[in-house]
Amino acid sequence: MASRVAVVIINYNSSEYIGDCLSSLKKITYPSANLTLVVVDNASIDNSLVIVRERFPQAVILKNSKNLGFAEGNNMGMRYALQHDFAYVYLLNQDTEVSPDFLTAAVEVANRHPDAAAIQSKLLLFADKTRVNSIGNEIHYLGFAFAGGHTTADRPLPVSEITYPSGAAVLLRAEALRQVGLFDADFFMYHEDVDLGWRFWLEGWRVLRAPDSVVYHKYQFSRSISKWYYMERNRYLTIFQNYKIGTLLLLGPALLGLAVAMACYSLYAGWFRELARVYGYFLRPATWRNVVAKRRQIQARRRISDRAITQRFVSRIDFQDVDSYLVRNVFNPATSLYWRAVKPLLHW
Repeated sequence: MASRVAVVIINYNSSEYIGDCLSSLKKITYPSANLTLVVVDNASIDNSLVIVRERFPQAVILKNSKNLGFAEGNNMGMRYALQHDFAYVYLLNQDTEVSPDFLTAAVEVANRHPDAAAIQSKLLLFADKTRVNSIGNEIHYLGFAFAGGHTTADRPLPVSEITYPSGAAVLLRAEALRQVGLFDADFFMYHEDVDLGWRFWLEGWRVLRAPDSVVYHKYQFSRSISKWYYMERNRYLTIFQNYKIGTLLLLGPALLGLAVAMACYSLYAGWFRELARVYGYFLRPATWRNVVAKRRQIQARRRISDRAITQRFVSRIDFQDVDSYLVRNVFNPATSLYWRAVKPLLHW
């Protein structure tokens, strides 16, 4: 008998995309009796919910009075799935279209690997379906994260471990969510999938790729200045909460040097105001009380060492959409050199 799966889609003014996404879902091979679509609406003001009701009248719709962000919006869908005893939750972006076997293939991998908390689909670029968007995401040891294999040619791949799964197309095991928890709602958007994937590994779960589960992503790299606040703030939250204190001390000089470099670059790039907001956030005592409380919980439940988990981390950023002279010739060589020097010192 097929496992019960809740497919969760966050809807936020998605009239441009949601119809095509739902049309592709209607063609999938997974047994409809064991599938429930849960649409969480983050206070949309367009006609996207009208489209949902027309294309998928059986969908469960959870409406919010304000935009709760990607993290808490998905949490609402995941809580619904846990409360109704679904075996799995599949998080799917509104700007995707799925292949007919995407869910069947992902569930098959999950059923074969009961120690896997998350199974990411192979994400291909919708605009060029011969090119990869993500085959499993990467974490830089300083907390940056990026899509693995982005823009490389699609090719056959095995089922294998990945560092963290993209929140755009991932199957999550309900049992693991009950143990480890959901997205950190304080993140609002960006890095929430990095943090959850990291916590899965810390608590002894695995994260895998299902290469035969294919999802096409209408991906566009946003250069909005406002995104830098969430990306930088959440990068710090992720490493402050998940690393051991000894690791943070070991990385301290690199983190400090990077903070100075980022401040200088932000003045040139025009987002220093956003960076100043990040520093202001971490000057609040309430922020640190929150961080310390979460740290205690995460560190008390961890089952693997920083030495083990950092074996999965990278020391270079290889992501075409942020490729630049500074990244290639300054950041990557400097952080790689520092990592080679300090990584052997990690014995905890």
